Amino acid sequence: MIISELKPLEELQQALAEFDKLFLVGCAACATACKSGGEEEVFKLQEWLAEQDKDVTGSVVIDEACHIMRAARDLRHHKNAVQDADALVVLACGSGIQSISSNIEKRVVGGLNSTFLGNVRRFGHYEEMCSLCGDCILNETAGICPVTTCAKGLLNGPCGGMEDGHCEIDPDIECAWRLIYERLQSQNRQGVFARRVPPKNWSRRRKPGRYILKNGGR
Repeated sequence: MIISELKPLEELQQALAEFDKLFLVGCAACATACKSGGEEEVFKLQEWLAEQDKDVTGSVVIDEACHIMRAARDLRHHKNAVQDADALVVLACGSGIQSISSNIEKRVVGGLNSTFLGNVRRFGHYEEMCSLCGDCILNETAGICPVTTCAKGLLNGPCGGMEDGHCEIDPDIECAWRLIYERLQSQNRQGVFARRVPPKNWSRRRKPGRYILKNGGR
């Protein structure tokens, strides 16, 4: 899930200063789950905009704002309200914002900052466990990613700063390499400790990334 948060209101106020009429777009997927861009947040933004003497022509919460064709369809359903607006304010991750902007010529203002790809520990508690590096070694590290969960991104064991099993950079965080070692030990295997891991091949993290399912996914 993409974790996002509302931009500072001062920043939004400045970004919207030249517009009087706005159409609001939320996302029913990630942004709703982390309480940054669902129906409730769109309504709160509408109330705040009213206090700024802005006119909201309409709003929509798209099932997945990052879905380009679905976004186009939902915007068509609100064609008149969209046309009446000077700009669109999008409460979605960066991918969702760009999905909306690719479907319309009007100005699009992003209302959120995307922070990281997160796992849900419990409601309201999200943890970054994957960096989308394109060169995954989880099979050798017992399902724990050192690239992300080690504060230094070390690939060949812990640094010399570990103390009582915790990270020297953030004592509240357990050392990723201690966790990897203990889990591998409980599974009775060496895993990543059986070899020297070469430097990360970041060229596999192609930008912009593209992936097309063969035979349409069939």
